[in-house]
Amino acid sequence: MSEAPINSGRRHFLGLFRSPVHENVLRPPGAVGEDLFASKCIRCGRCVEVCPYKSIFPLDVHSGIWAGTPIIAVMTIPCYLCMKCVEVCPTGTLRPIQQDEVRMGLAVVDRYLCVTWRGEALCRTCYNICPFKDKAIRLDELRPVVDPKHCTGCGICVHACPMTDKGLGASNPTKKAINCLPRS
Repeated sequence: MSEAPINSGRRHFLGLFRSPVHENVLRPPGAVGEDLFASKCIRCGRCVEVCPYKSIFPLDVHSGIWAGTPIIAVMTIPCYLCMKCVEVCPTGTLRPIQQDEVRMGLAVVDRYLCVTWRGEALCRTCYNICPFKDKAIRLDELRPVVDPKHCTGCGICVHACPMTDKGLGASNPTKKAINCLPRS
C-alpha cells in the first residue's frame, strides 16, 4: 500500500531531470543539445536581458536542474532571429550561428486543424509571416508546406496562426494549426 507515494515521489524526482523543451517551447538560437545544456549554461541571464522582444525567459525554481536556463515559448512570443543572444553568451551554450542556419525546432502543419488543408477557407498567415518565405514555408496548391531543410523553428508562424485546437482565435489554446517541435 505504501508503493503509490514512493512511485509518485520518484516520478516527481525524475521529472526534475526531464528536459523542459517540448512542442512550442524551445531553446534560443544556437543552443547546444539538451544533453549538455544544463551543465554548460551558467544561468547568467545575459540572453534574457539582451533580447529586445522579450522572447527569452528563464525557467523558474520548480524546473529542477533546468532552473534559470533560457527558454522561448513561441505561442506567447516567438524568436525574431535578431541573434543578439548568441553574441552575449559567455559559455558557448548558445553558439554563434547565422540566422538562416538556426534550427531551434521544426514547424509542422496540423492538416486536421489547418482550414486551408481542410479546404474550408484560404489562409496564408503562416506563409505570409515566415521570414524565409518560399524556402521554409512554401505553398503547394495554396496549402502551406514546411521544408525541414530551411525551417529555423523560430515560431513566428505559430504565434501568428489564427487557428487553434479550441477554434478560431480562441484564448489559451494548447495547440495551433502549425506548431514547432524541438529538433533532436
